[in-house]
Amino acid sequence: MYDHLVGTPVEQSPGRLVLRVGGVGYELATPLTARFADAGEVLVHTHLVVRDDAHLLFGFPDAAGRAAFRLLLGVNRVGPAVALSLLAHLSRRQLLEAAAAGDARAFLAVKGVGKRIAEQIVLDLKDKAAKLLLDEQAGPARTVDARTRAQDDAVGALVSIGYAEKDARKAVELAARAEPGADVPALIRLALRAR
Repeated sequence: MYDHLVGTPVEQSPGRLVLRVGGVGYELATPLTARFADAGEVLVHTHLVVRDDAHLLFGFPDAAGRAAFRLLLGVNRVGPAVALSLLAHLSRRQLLEAAAAGDARAFLAVKGVGKRIAEQIVLDLKDKAAKLLLDEQAGPARTVDARTRAQDDAVGALVSIGYAEKDARKAVELAARAEPGADVPALIRLALRAR
């Protein structure tokens, strides 16, 4: 599965992005509200859906948006089109709060979501959403400190095997953007792959 693509946007319209990576143009479906920089290289977090008749690639400006998309795909009766519609109408936070509160009405205004699907979203996501919201409230400062330590440790490891500190830091920062919350070994692997 593709985790992310780094490339130059060639075409961009609501719900669609064409990203040129190494001479190949990748067409990605995106949430209608997603925006990517028009110039220069951008990192796009991706999710691949394989069907009998097509391979569909979905793109998101950040890992949190992709995580919300994947969370929705885990709901019975919610496919990629409905998940994208939900993400176009509700922020990740609104989605989690509505699911945790059992508020099925919050989902009914979204095209393609009827009463049964709205109730299914609440049923499948209520506990997960409550836990995610609780984890987010548990102290973002502690999370930032842990991330910074992990990145510093990864840079130190790369320097110890011969990388210049500037190059090591750049590679680790790119790895951390590609996979937020990655531990030290994962950051090192991703940074080495990027070389």
